[in-house]
Amino acid sequence: MTPLIQRLARFGVACVMLFVAFGAAGQSDMELAEFYYNEGSYPQARLYLEPIWKKNKTNAVYEMYYATLLALDDFEAAEKLVKDRLKRRHKASRSTALVDLGSLYLHFGREDAAKEAFVEALDELQKGRSAAVTLANAFIKLDELDMALATYNKAAKLGTTNFEYELANLQGMRGDFEGMVDAYMDLLDKKPNYLRTVQNSLNRNLRLTTIEDNRELVRVALLRAIQAHPDNTIFPELLVWHFNQIKDFASALTHAKALDLRLQEQGERLMELGHTAHANRDEATALACYRYVAAKGKDNPYFFTARNEVLQVQFDQLTSEVPVDLDAASDLAEAYAEGLRDLGVRPETAMMVKDRAHLLAFYLNRAVEAIEALEALLARNDLNERVAAACKLTLGDIYVFNDLIWDASLVFSQVNLDFKDDPLGHEAKFRNARVSYFGGDFNWAQSQLNALKASTSKLISNDAIELSLLITDNFNLDTLTEPMEQFARADLLRMQRRFDEARGVLDSLAADHPGHALEDEMLMMSADMFLEQGRVDTAMALYQEVVDLHFDDITGDNALFRLADLTHHALGDLETAQSLYERLLFEFPGSLYTTEARKRFRALRGDTLE
Repeated sequence: MTPLIQRLARFGVACVMLFVAFGAAGQSDMELAEFYYNEGSYPQARLYLEPIWKKNKTNAVYEMYYATLLALDDFEAAEKLVKDRLKRRHKASRSTALVDLGSLYLHFGREDAAKEAFVEALDELQKGRSAAVTLANAFIKLDELDMALATYNKAAKLGTTNFEYELANLQGMRGDFEGMVDAYMDLLDKKPNYLRTVQNSLNRNLRLTTIEDNRELVRVALLRAIQAHPDNTIFPELLVWHFNQIKDFASALTHAKALDLRLQEQGERLMELGHTAHANRDEATALACYRYVAAKGKDNPYFFTARNEVLQVQFDQLTSEVPVDLDAASDLAEAYAEGLRDLGVRPETAMMVKDRAHLLAFYLNRAVEAIEALEALLARNDLNERVAAACKLTLGDIYVFNDLIWDASLVFSQVNLDFKDDPLGHEAKFRNARVSYFGGDFNWAQSQLNALKASTSKLISNDAIELSLLITDNFNLDTLTEPMEQFARADLLRMQRRFDEARGVLDSLAADHPGHALEDEMLMMSADMFLEQGRVDTAMALYQEVVDLHFDDITGDNALFRLADLTHHALGDLETAQSLYERLLFEFPGSLYTTEARKRFRALRGDTLE
């Protein structure tokens, strides 16, 4: 290597080292500028940003430097910065720079100068979608919504279109909801793939679940769109969605059926609507949905599910009523039997077998028949694992009902083992804890309940929480375990619907241990049993006794809620029911019943509910 080459090489290395060092220093200055800026130390940030801006005129540096000057109220420096940038901007991007200038004037109260800058920005708008959207968004950030609208109108005159989505959102920002909805209709006619976006926007901007006028606005707009575009199915689809949102499931059903026929669908839309209606306790619409699909015949992929769902809705209706109508239970059990005769016992009808067994055992004194049916079903090797687990839970309950306590425990343990970290497993664990409670093993029962609560409070039912509190508050209060054992025995008899025997045990407990801490729980159990037998007046008298004499005990909120519920639904005394719900809200704010009580109180008061 020649001396010249060597000198050039050394010079090159030196340059590289100098460049690296300079770069590192520059980076350090920028980091310090960002640090002071983020800390709100604007004088210090300015010391670094001013020289950085002279060397590095990027958008990021500009934005930070501009904001710093505004924070320091240095009008002259800020104006010089913006105008300097304006000079450097390409013609196509001058509009947004002029908006910055207008924003500066607004900040310092120079509204006329700001208006001139905004008008000039609009005059400078170039043809093209990107330029229009960028300028409109710049105006929107300043809440200059009329200027944003003028931007889109100017863009249209320049020959740029397809701003339906942006215009719709802008109309909503301006409070012109009618214009917004009409713009969305135009958008969907041209771009049906925007359906989900429009749905989200309508919900967000119009609060359809609470504002009646907005509901009507959307309904009318959709009906107009359907008339104007009879071949476009996107509008009937949106109308079905709209009725779902406002929980008018009957109206949704009418249009969903029309769509199903028009599009020659297989009923999936109706099945979804049925599930939604059922979840919202509109059983009539749910039944209509499922019957419609079932009527399509056995070749339909949803036939078996639809047939089962019809019975499931009826089952849920029946078992949620207190007292249960035994004649209706017998009729429903026969309907299940008819369904099984038509369809056969197969994996698709397993839930029919399960629910029929429940009716036979708990209401029709045919527990042995129920057990045989479930055991035969579970002997199959083609059942879905989760379906089999649900059937085992019902079988375990029937075992308990039939005094086969340890058989029940075995079944529950199996499900808990197979679905350890699943809601099914948690449910099995609770039922096993209840079996131990019935058998007098309170310590083990409590340990299982504690494990459930430790896993997640959302997965433990109100029943599990109440059982845990019962054991905690009444076991080991003294050296005697007999009172709690007697109470648990009575509780088992109550579950087995052996009400007279259960009352006999409670009477013995009261006679043997007068004034025991279990007194309020005994009154509650007696009231619950009378209610199950249809003796509403007697049940209400006992709930009232708990409220009057044991208000501070753990059953106080329970008794008050049931009293309010019966006053509401059994007696129809809405005024008194409202006052009882309100009393529960004020006196038991942490109750498990607070959420439901609040919802019912607001409904009775006439509030519009979400």
